[in-house]
Amino acid sequence: MPKAESPPATPSIPKAESPPATPSIPKATVTRLADYLRVLAAVAERRVLVVSSEDLAVASGVGSATLRKDLSFLGPMGVRGVGYDVARLRARIELALGLDRGHRVVLVGLGNLGSALIGYEGFARRGFTLVGLFDVAPDVVGTTVSVGTATDGYRDLTVRHARDLVSAAAELGATVGVVATPDAAAQSAVDALVDAGIDCILSFASIDPVTPPHVDLRRVDLAVELQILSFANAHKAQRPRPVRSTCRDAATVTATPVDPGRVPVGAHSRTDR
Repeated sequence: MPKAESPPATPSIPKAESPPATPSIPKATVTRLADYLRVLAAVAERRVLVVSSEDLAVASGVGSATLRKDLSFLGPMGVRGVGYDVARLRARIELALGLDRGHRVVLVGLGNLGSALIGYEGFARRGFTLVGLFDVAPDVVGTTVSVGTATDGYRDLTVRHARDLVSAAAELGATVGVVATPDAAAQSAVDALVDAGIDCILSFASIDPVTPPHVDLRRVDLAVELQILSFANAHKAQRPRPVRSTCRDAATVTATPVDPGRVPVGAHSRTDR
């Protein structure tokens, strides 16, 4: 009898490698790693396979030395004179940030901010799946909301009452909670998430909710972020601004000079590691 043919080999897919044992990563480095991951995603969309530390640093707004030091926490990565393999570096950063496991997110508060967060496609692209929506408004509870992305598809979620948050979050297997309620309701929303066993919480309230020591809570105050931008604007050197002419001839418009230090992310570097 003829010998059965072996099935064709499946193309190998880059896997996240287990990084060697390293000291705990500083919080400032963790923040920058998340930014490097954002830049690498944009680079990958352009089908760039290898990126230099110089170009990655420029695109991330940090110095090359800082970037190399940050990436050293992940173990040996780059090749001198070549750069970093984009897919491998992305996988290593995702592993370090715990994104390889994926996270199931519940959102509390469907006002203007909460509704905007539902439409943010960055959650799904970075491994955060929205699995539950909660509110207290009678005209919102019971309604159906479409979540997801055009790439991965959309699905419908029914808005539940916030009083059911504890039991529902456990049922949904939620690992992250997002609080987008008014300030007056933020503490009770955080308490409910903690009671549901969720110890990773992102809050957009301007107050600072009280949490047990084991809970990691990050607070995003948009007003504070604007104040920081205001400080930066008030203390930076004056730059020439574009002079717009009433003439329709584009040649009469003076553009802001281009900073030669800002270069687009490329594929290779002269010297790298």
